[in-house]
Amino acid sequence: MSTYLFELPTTGAISFGDFCVDTTVSNAYASHIAEATQARANLRGVLKVIKRTDTDDKDYLRLIKVLDDYLPYLHGIMACVTSGDIRLKSEPQFSWRTTLSAHLFHMSPRIALASLHADLASSLLTYAFALSNFARVTVASLGAYEHDRAISEIERKAKDEKLNFAVTMLCRASGIFTYTSEKVLLDWDKAGEGASGRPPDLSKEVNAALAKMALADAQTLAIRKFLSKSAYDNVVSPGPPLPKSHPSIPLIFKFHLECVSLYSSARTLAMTPGSARPSSPSSNPDSNAEVCIELRRYLADASAFHAALAHKWLGVDAGESGVHEKGGEAVAWLLWAKKELEDMKEGGLGIAVGRDREKRGRKGRVADELESVGVFLKHYKKINDSLTFQPVPKQQDLQARIPTGILAVHAKPYKPPSPAFGPGSVEYARLQTEALALEGDDSSGDEAVASSASPRTYAGAGSYF
Repeated sequence: MSTYLFELPTTGAISFGDFCVDTTVSNAYASHIAEATQARANLRGVLKVIKRTDTDDKDYLRLIKVLDDYLPYLHGIMACVTSGDIRLKSEPQFSWRTTLSAHLFHMSPRIALASLHADLASSLLTYAFALSNFARVTVASLGAYEHDRAISEIERKAKDEKLNFAVTMLCRASGIFTYTSEKVLLDWDKAGEGASGRPPDLSKEVNAALAKMALADAQTLAIRKFLSKSAYDNVVSPGPPLPKSHPSIPLIFKFHLECVSLYSSARTLAMTPGSARPSSPSSNPDSNAEVCIELRRYLADASAFHAALAHKWLGVDAGESGVHEKGGEAVAWLLWAKKELEDMKEGGLGIAVGRDREKRGRKGRVADELESVGVFLKHYKKINDSLTFQPVPKQQDLQARIPTGILAVHAKPYKPPSPAFGPGSVEYARLQTEALALEGDDSSGDEAVASSASPRTYAGAGSYF
């Protein structure tokens, strides 16, 4: 099952030397300002290459490394501006293409954003997009390995580890989205720089939504890893009875229910206008835009899909419990799951996974799950009709029995890098330490001189024997 494919933005050229003035006596930051310009030019170049490259050949890892190089320089510029070591002779204007806004003909317009906070927010957004897309590429390279009868145990575990790596990438992306929403955009608000002209891509609500979506995508992959061994063992004889390697069923449906909660909350936040609809007019055409339909559809489809899977495993849990009174309940849960999956299949669920399209994607997974539900339903219905004879509850009665979901993974909090130069940097701390050491040496010397010049006051001073 594919995660969301983000369209990456592009950005315009800019020279920090055009608006940054080094105010230090020794002109200490002139070379660093030039290096920051070069680092940003590298970012712009990689984004342009990715834009022109086919989906399967995009080098997301290179983009991640370039951003790792650029962000410390941007933090250095911002730290020096705050301390007064660098003065802005004009308000910087950074141009970025928006990629999450709804547009006619799917065109992504370039907009101008004022302030250094704008470039930091846009760069972090691109960083999280790249991590998410890199996770998606990693998963795609694995194939449906857990259903391969010829795979060895060593190979399966190696692919489990790669799947876990993708989970980590998505947890990192979730942390960056959260940091952008709760820290960077808040600092931008406090600075009062161009808040009215932001596209939805740079609203707190949308970034909070993306954080939940990335975490739900990570949880989806974690569930797959959780089931990989039993999925392999179940290839030979699908359906009940479950293999001995099968993990806890209550954990499975609670994991799916948490995905439902995360995707639903994300969709609600993504559809919240918030700062995407400013009260004052703006020159940016995206300031009144909505989040693109592909993202909203993805969130709705994912929520519905995980709800169906939760109902499936609630049915399996009832059927495998060994309690005769739950025979009818097992049938009811599976009938509900079957109906939901059939509705999704007829509606063509999950064909969209971004502005790129896949022929199979989640739609194929729906067909696979529908087949699996059919096998379980046939088995438990046969038992209930011939042995347990329990009434089948109505859907309304089942609704009250749905438990609360739980998280299998957690977002990885984002820690911004140390500035490449200026206050907060390693170099700045070293210079301060050296300066303090020199001051300490000078004061020690002064004390020694004062001590030698002072009269002797010890007992017997001046007396010679």
